[in-house]
Amino acid sequence: MERDQQFLEYVVKALVDNPDDVKINRTVDEMGVLLTLSVHKDDMGKVIGRSGQTAKAIRTILRVVGMKNDARVNLKIEEPEGSERMFAPDRSVDDVIDSLKSE
Repeated sequence: MERDQQFLEYVVKALVDNPDDVKINRTVDEMGVLLTLSVHKDDMGKVIGRSGQTAKAIRTILRVVGMKNDARVNLKIEEPEGSERMFAPDRSVDDVIDSLKSE
């Protein structure tokens, strides 16, 4: 197992409630290294964080790990089956603001 994959596994397993469900697939191509992360659907919020800040931080540190090993490392987080997104893409910003004002 490569250092970038080891790092990702260590960090994600420390964050989630179901560490046995953490799966990481590593592929290398002309674009660099792609780490594909799969976690239990109940743990998605912990991995992504509020407004995606946790995922962004993990990606930033993975890039540093990659630079140290002369590789470009990217992270893809797979959406688990049966998960539901918390946003409504069919609503406009105005609709959301109007609904907040009426509450």
